[in-house]
Amino acid sequence: MNRRRVVITGLGVITPIGIGQEQLWAGLRRGKSAVRRITRFDPSPFASHIAAEVDGFDPLDYMEPRRARRLDRFSQFSLAASHLALADAHLDLEREDRNRVGVYIGSALGGVAFAEEQHRLYLERGLHAVSPQLALLVFSGAGSANVAMAFGITGPNMAPANSCAAGAIAIGEAFHCIQRGTTDIMIAGGAEAPLSPLVFGSFSMIRAMSTRNDTPETACRPFDRTRDGFVMAEGAGILILEELEHALRRNAGIYAEIIGYGHTNDAYHMTAPRPDGAQSARAITLALQDACLSPAAIDYVNAHASSTPLNDRTEALALHHALGPHAQIVPVSGTKGLHGHCLGGTGAIEAAICALIFQHNFLPPTYNLRDRDRACDLNCLTGSGYETTVHTILSNSFGFGGINAALILQRFNG
Repeated sequence: MNRRRVVITGLGVITPIGIGQEQLWAGLRRGKSAVRRITRFDPSPFASHIAAEVDGFDPLDYMEPRRARRLDRFSQFSLAASHLALADAHLDLEREDRNRVGVYIGSALGGVAFAEEQHRLYLERGLHAVSPQLALLVFSGAGSANVAMAFGITGPNMAPANSCAAGAIAIGEAFHCIQRGTTDIMIAGGAEAPLSPLVFGSFSMIRAMSTRNDTPETACRPFDRTRDGFVMAEGAGILILEELEHALRRNAGIYAEIIGYGHTNDAYHMTAPRPDGAQSARAITLALQDACLSPAAIDYVNAHASSTPLNDRTEALALHHALGPHAQIVPVSGTKGLHGHCLGGTGAIEAAICALIFQHNFLPPTYNLRDRDRACDLNCLTGSGYETTVHTILSNSFGFGGINAALILQRFNG
C-alpha cells in the first residue's frame, strides 16, 4: 500500500524569544537569550532562580474575553498557537470536512500550575474562591479539547503526556494518522505553562535545573563541559500537517515534508537516561527506517540538547550508535540556550524551527557552547551559525521516564 505523504503548511509558536513564526526566527538570528531571573513569583527559596518567560502574550489577541476567562495559561497557549498556525496555513476550516481534521497537542504537566494557584485560593478563602473550571482544566487533554471545541473539529483528539517528548510524539502520531488515511489535516504540537512555585520547586529539588543565577543568559549551555542543568521555560508550538494532495489542491504554502518518526522507551529510570543510549538510538533508527533513509542522508541534527550532564552525553552516544561514522560529520546544534526548555512544548517548537531552516537556509549554532565536553564528541555548530542549504533534518526529543522520540523532516521537492 502506498503511504500518503504529509507536509507542514502552517506554524504557530509562542516562545520566550518571539510569538509567531516570524518573530521566532528573528529571535534565533538575534541570538539574545530570554533567560532571566523569574518575575512570576519569588524564586529565592529554591536553588535555581531563573527561567525563560513569555512576554507580551495577550490571550485577547486570539480569543474572545469570555473564552479567555475560562481557560488557564496552558490552554490559552494551546488555542492561541493553533490560531496562529491556522492563519499561517491560510486554512479555512469552513471549507473542510471536520471529521477528517484532528487535534494532537502534547503536554508534560497540562494545567498543574493552574491547579497550584487554585489550591492556594482554597486554603486562603475556601472552596467558593476556587474556579469552577478547575476540574476541566487540570488534565493534559484540556488544551487539545478546547482547540477542538473552538474550531468545531470532530476528528481524533489526543493529548500525549510523555514529559519533554510530548510535543514531538504528538506530531509523530499525527503524521502517521494522516499517512494511514484516517485524517487529511492535523493540528499537532505541544504546550506548557509550568512556571509556578510548586512545579518549579519540584524540579529544583531533584537538581535538574541550572543554578547559574548570576549569569542567566548563559546558564543553558548544551554539550558544554561546565553545563549544570536545564532552564525551565513556557510556550507552545503548533504545526498544521496536511496530506500532500490536499495541500496542493488548495495551493497551500509548504514549509517541509515529514518523512519519519520513531518512538521508544528506556525502561530504566525516571530521571536518568539509559547509560548506553541504546533505546534513544533505536528511536532514531526507527525514524530512519520509517523514512527509508540511511544515516548518511541526514544533513543536520536538531538535538534535544537539554544542557543536563547526563542527557547531553547520552544523546551524543545515541547519535553515534544510530548514525555510525556520520555522527562525527553531520552538523549538530541545540537552541535551548535562547528559549529554554518548555518541557512538553519544546519538541514542537524545535520542529517548527527545523521547518523554518528549510525556508531560510541557515543553521543555528549551539548557543552558549564555549568549552566542549569531550564526552559529547559531535560536530556541534558554534559561533553565529552559518548559511547553507540542507535537505534532511533529524530532530530529537527525550523525556522523563526514558521516553525517546525522533522526527525526520525533509525539504519539499514536489
